[in-house]
Amino acid sequence: MPHHIVPGPLTAAVLLGALMMAASSPADAQTCPAPASLSAGLSLPMSAVRVLADDALAGRMAGSDGERCAGDYVAAEFTRLGLRPGGENGTFFQSLSLQSAINPHAPGGTGRNVIAVLEGADPELRREWVVVGAHYDHLGTGMPGSLAPGEQAIHNGADDNASGVAAMLWTAQQLASGPRPARSVAFMAFTGEESGLLGSAYYVSNPTNAGAMVAMINLDMVGRLGNGPLIVYGVDTAAEWNALLRPAAERAGVAIATRGEGYGPSDHTSFYLKDVPVLHFFTNTHGDYHKPSDDWERIDTSGLAKVAAVVHDVTRAAANRRPALTLQRGAGEPPRQNSSGAGYGAYLGSVPDFAPVERGVKLSGVTAGSPADKAGIRAGDIVLGIGASDVADLQGMTDALRGHKPGQDVDVRVLRGSETLTLRVTLGSRAAR
Repeated sequence: MPHHIVPGPLTAAVLLGALMMAASSPADAQTCPAPASLSAGLSLPMSAVRVLADDALAGRMAGSDGERCAGDYVAAEFTRLGLRPGGENGTFFQSLSLQSAINPHAPGGTGRNVIAVLEGADPELRREWVVVGAHYDHLGTGMPGSLAPGEQAIHNGADDNASGVAAMLWTAQQLASGPRPARSVAFMAFTGEESGLLGSAYYVSNPTNAGAMVAMINLDMVGRLGNGPLIVYGVDTAAEWNALLRPAAERAGVAIATRGEGYGPSDHTSFYLKDVPVLHFFTNTHGDYHKPSDDWERIDTSGLAKVAAVVHDVTRAAANRRPALTLQRGAGEPPRQNSSGAGYGAYLGSVPDFAPVERGVKLSGVTAGSPADKAGIRAGDIVLGIGASDVADLQGMTDALRGHKPGQDVDVRVLRGSETLTLRVTLGSRAAR
């Protein structure tokens, strides 16, 4: 699909009009797209992908008008499904500051988590919670994090992460229309994930629902399953996860690849840091990741439905299980807070290629003036290791960078052609990008 022209303000001439957000004053009200006009002929989960990844929402940057429209849409879907508001003051919304080292100028300075509750059926267990979450913000027209540097175009984030929100909504629909599980289930669309897990971190420190959270299931980039496998992180955070996960995957006809660690660059980390067992569902990166080309037409419709089916089955099983899941601490290395306070680790300046390689991460280039550029890392290099950490894949590279601080000197091992090189790099700060 061609790259999108960046629109001006969200006006009625550009948008389709209809859904009005609940604002604190009439001056704050805005016209948002009519979901029915965008998703005609589609049903969940694809209808949600189509709405959230529309150009009219301008990339859903945290705190922007487009993200507020997206939040209103999610709240309207929760209402349609008959779920109870789980936010503040009887609403679906929990407001929080978005100002951070990565995103210091978020429009309005605030964002909203969108939260709904399906009450559990068991009188004793309903005060315990299973959380199903997905972030709904993205990169706008290319905030820090875009892999199309210098290109000002709408980043619609169909896979990242309209797909996760869509699968969450489908799971909510299935649970609400069938027998209610024993425990309550909270469905959460998080703001500010792209800015450093801001929404989820705020929620776990300021929960809007009383009672114990016994599990958290996170959906982030679940729209490109293809031939699989479905990657699931966090299986070592509870003793029983594998026993719940594998039968669900078999029923859906999905091959899975499991990883034990409960930490990673998505919202499940916030919950595992608070001793909540987690699973993180992910269908892997691709060439459209964090680029304007991540559009709704490229979503694997049947694959997304299969992922959603697995999530529904695992959620129901966790919510019904007696006793609750058994927390296992120490599944992976917790994130180290860097000097910017963003929690994402040091900055290298490499641009992944996403072409499959046997081992490591192939680069399509490096950002001009970045630590990688200054150290002589080039397009075509395959990163094999950073410091003492081997890099097997993109997740391994992310983990290695998160384990270092800006200003540290580290050896980066790269494969260039048939030659393995060790290059000394002084890591930078993401806040200084």
